[in-house]
Amino acid sequence: MKTEYDLSTMKSRKNPYAAMLKKSVTMRLSEDVIDYFKQMADEKGVPYQSLINLYLRDCVSSHRKIDISWPTIP
Repeated sequence: MKTEYDLSTMKSRKNPYAAMLKKSVTMRLSEDVIDYFKQMADEKGVPYQSLINLYLRDCVSSHRKIDISWPTIP
């Protein structure tokens, strides 16, 4: 192994995984929602944030839409 390398002679290339990077976001979630995912994550042996990401990814891939209907007040 060399003690020094000349990096100026290296050819650069794009990172093939750049499109798969995750973006950090801040979300406010109810404690019961967090507890639910933490409990399920413990059962499955995965981090709870990864489990939430997997669930949301499944919603995206199946084009799941939420039906929000507010009750009308007469």
